[in-house]
Amino acid sequence: MNYSRFLTRTSKNRQPSLIRELTNLLSTASPELVFMAGGLPNPQMFPFQAASVTLTDGRTLSIHPKLMTDCLQYGATPGYPALVKQLKELTQKIHAPPCWENSDLIVTAGSQDGLCKALEMMVNTGDYVVTQEPCYTGTLAILNPYKPRYLAVQGDHEGMKPEALKAVLSCWQPQDVRDAEENVPKVLYINPNACNPTGVSFTEERRWEIYKIASEYNLIILEDDPYYFVQFGDMKDFPPSFLSMDTDGRVLRFDSFSKILSSGLRIGYVTGPKPLIERIVLHEQVSVLHAPAMSQVLVSELLKLWGMEDFFKHTHKVQDFYHKQRDAMLKAADTHLKGLCEWSVPTGGMFLWLKVSGVYDTWDMILERALTKNVILVPGKAFMCDTSAPSQYMRAAFSVVTPEAMDKGLSSLAELIREEIARQE
Repeated sequence: MNYSRFLTRTSKNRQPSLIRELTNLLSTASPELVFMAGGLPNPQMFPFQAASVTLTDGRTLSIHPKLMTDCLQYGATPGYPALVKQLKELTQKIHAPPCWENSDLIVTAGSQDGLCKALEMMVNTGDYVVTQEPCYTGTLAILNPYKPRYLAVQGDHEGMKPEALKAVLSCWQPQDVRDAEENVPKVLYINPNACNPTGVSFTEERRWEIYKIASEYNLIILEDDPYYFVQFGDMKDFPPSFLSMDTDGRVLRFDSFSKILSSGLRIGYVTGPKPLIERIVLHEQVSVLHAPAMSQVLVSELLKLWGMEDFFKHTHKVQDFYHKQRDAMLKAADTHLKGLCEWSVPTGGMFLWLKVSGVYDTWDMILERALTKNVILVPGKAFMCDTSAPSQYMRAAFSVVTPEAMDKGLSSLAELIREEIARQE
């Protein structure tokens, strides 16, 4: 593939930082190397010497003095080498990418850091961007300053509709856009599993159809998948990732540890074609230099202690917890919102997407009047490409709310909705 056509002028103009490149050499250099190239602080001046972290199962991660230096010192931009190796092994085990020999991986400060850099790499002001709608608000917040021309693709309880994707692309012929660099769509953003805000996952059949369309129109697929391990059901039955289908080298995949280990660690990773990962690395070199070293070492040591088997045991535990939370939320919704709202059963994640049948727009109801009932949600407009259009939807998160609080909150929400309907009459 000709990846140059996907890059913005800014991204094309990025050059390696020489000091960063030389610092990267330290991960593979001989112990005899006399390194006088970079301004590395002397670790003898760091006030931290060692640490231990107690896990919920009672085991302890010990950070000895040598490892503590790795935690506190500048590191390689692509990531802490031990962690990069572990993540590549995990990616191969789960996704077995067909283009693996032409792929690479970078650890980022959370998956949103990688997503932000990828969009900056590929979107110029005024460009067309194809995205599912509703769309994660963080993605829209990244894109909106570029004033993109959104091509919003609708979905249902089985995810993005391939026919809707074809419809938004129908004013172009595939042969006319494959190599064009301006005034054509080049990027397709998707959140395929337990997507935020709807909780819906794309079916396998639709994934193959969407990938085929992306190939026809030569689109780069941005597969934003922070909820991969929070899908409900047996992992062997999870639908295949777009990365696992990618025979063309057109998928950039964004993974996160935020939902399964810790959101505060700020560790995510991006996997995809080497020429695109290289551009993200160059951006990382001049922004955060590298993802938090302490967090990277901590995650790496945890994965080393656990091994693959215990890692998957933990993700199953996380799955099971959110599955029970979802069921409690559905029970409360069935008790209090039946007849007032419509919803689909989330296949994973942390959210219930509600459509309020008798309310024209939920924005004022939520932002101006919900607090009087001691309940707050996110109005649907926040997830729409056109925020000037009314939305009957709202998103309720069930991640940290107890079943008792869910029942109380949705009871109050029902009262608010009834008052809003009466207000509109």
